[in-house]
Amino acid sequence: MNLVEALIQNVAIARSQYIAAITSITELEAQWKKSDEQWNIIDITEHLFWAEQGALYGMWKTLFAIREGKMNKTYDSIHKNLPIEDIIAKTWQPKEQVPAVAAPRLGGTLAFWKYSLNSLQSILETFGNEIKEDELRLQAHPHPISGAMDFQQRIEFLAFHIDRHKQQVLEIIIDYSSKQPL
Repeated sequence: MNLVEALIQNVAIARSQYIAAITSITELEAQWKKSDEQWNIIDITEHLFWAEQGALYGMWKTLFAIREGKMNKTYDSIHKNLPIEDIIAKTWQPKEQVPAVAAPRLGGTLAFWKYSLNSLQSILETFGNEIKEDELRLQAHPHPISGAMDFQQRIEFLAFHIDRHKQQVLEIIIDYSSKQPL
């Protein structure tokens, strides 16, 4: 397995674990919020969809712009060669504001957002078939919070982001369960 395949597989694992965590959740449970300021499971799943869709769009657009000479081909970045966890630690606040483009805004059902999020894996895999291993360290489009990242870091971020929100979902499930009468 080459590096591109390993990166894509890591996202697939994170995605399948997230989906497994929400599979037995009812629509009623998915709508529950501990407080008005917090997202529910539907909000989190919708957010994951918009964030990844935007990242995939940006990676495809940037890769082809570089290949066509419409963008500079550069390996320079303030985060050069850093693992995604270090980039997040350096650039994120404890309670970060979601960029508007990735904010949940439509609501709806958990089922819809779960299947929508799952559908992005095939797009990511197709992108993985397109990008070459020697292009992974080219600078990709900037992340709205963290700034400059290369393609490898952008793909690493997808798995990190899904895992981060899986933890939030698991906490919501525990909180919801503790509030229910026996």
